[in-house]
Amino acid sequence: MCFDLDSHPPIPPIAGGALDAGQLTLTSADGTVFNAFRARAATPTGAGMIVLPDVRGLFPFYEELALRFAEQGIDALAIDYFGRTAGTDPRPADFEYAPHVNRTTFAGLSADIAAAAAYLRSADGGAVTDLFTVGFCFGGRVSFDAATIGLGLAGVVGFYGPPVGPGRGDVPAPADVADLCGCPVLGLFGGADPGIPPESIAAYDAALARAGVEHRIVTYDGAPHSFFDRKAADYAAASDAAWSEVLAFVRGHTRAAA
Repeated sequence: MCFDLDSHPPIPPIAGGALDAGQLTLTSADGTVFNAFRARAATPTGAGMIVLPDVRGLFPFYEELALRFAEQGIDALAIDYFGRTAGTDPRPADFEYAPHVNRTTFAGLSADIAAAAAYLRSADGGAVTDLFTVGFCFGGRVSFDAATIGLGLAGVVGFYGPPVGPGRGDVPAPADVADLCGCPVLGLFGGADPGIPPESIAAYDAALARAGVEHRIVTYDGAPHSFFDRKAADYAAASDAAWSEVLAFVRGHTRAAA
């Protein structure tokens, strides 16, 4: 897993920046009902963000992150992965996520992301015009791959999502499907992440370049996996820089902002 249960996004709140927030459930095309957390911007820009958690699915870190996006004028929705296997009942802090994440499928994840996209594009979700995904670790890999599933996204962002080799379930290696990307890509990695060595990052960068995909890959020297955490004070500069990268990427690919 990426973050401890008491971790928080390393972003100071902005008072009054979020208009509305709360839990809801969504329904995928296959009838699966799953949990999500919405955060509406008080001053929307037309941008929307689907937040894709790490292997534990939806928990407070990602709900808080949705709020931080809303405070920046980006309507946001953080989603859970386990509606098919764990339902929508409340879960304890020691929820055994591993059996559930191992039963996810890329088809199911794609259907859930599509339902999230439909919600954000609806009036209830903010009627966003430019939609993005951002994910972390397992969710980072899923976010990279979301560029390939035909949702008309404005861009995808992945924090330390493994870009090559086998992953959990049947989620494709992003480098293997780079030629299917339909939108720009922002990849953010830690230079001291033993699970994603420099050659893996370089392979993804090269695959995107060969495919002619607009992209930006940033590696933060000395930063470990899961550096984007308020508790990781030693990596505050990397976290600040990464947040700035995300906001610049969103603003640069949002038509209303442009």
